[in-house]
Amino acid sequence: MAARGTDGMNAVHRNRGRRRALAAGLVAATALTTALSVWLGVRLAGQRTVDHDRQDILAAARQLALNFTSLDYRHYDRDSSNVLKDATGDFKKQFAAQTQELTQLVDRNKSVSEGQVLEAGIVRSDAHSARVLVVADSKVTNTAAPEGQSRTYRLQLDLVREHGRWLTSDVEFVG
Repeated sequence: MAARGTDGMNAVHRNRGRRRALAAGLVAATALTTALSVWLGVRLAGQRTVDHDRQDILAAARQLALNFTSLDYRHYDRDSSNVLKDATGDFKKQFAAQTQELTQLVDRNKSVSEGQVLEAGIVRSDAHSARVLVVADSKVTNTAAPEGQSRTYRLQLDLVREHGRWLTSDVEFVG
């Protein structure tokens, strides 16, 4: 075995140093890539949750607006129950308190209202509450208008999340 000279030893040490630096660089790049992948995955999952929550809010608001604008004197008890099952708080109390009077009014006038939600948009929302604006049309027939009248409603709905469901806590007619 031939003896290595100083130049040969330096070359071996340089090669080992380069291999160590390369290995350390690869470990750092792998760690950085892994951390970035985890961070992006968490952000994507969070965005999916936000999108899902927004869709749930809009679906609840659309359903309440449809129930609120679709009433028929022939089965008003069922129709008013549909409104109440998606309501909470003061709105539920007020609507329930007026149900008997409204039942008599829609029966006396033979009122039928067929609603259709045109648009809905979230004004603001968080994990527990939301405000949604809804535009709905309704064709209303009654003893005064047997051929029917078209009506457009602009509703502001305040929703709260209770027991995993979005319920309407307030309804206002706007603009």
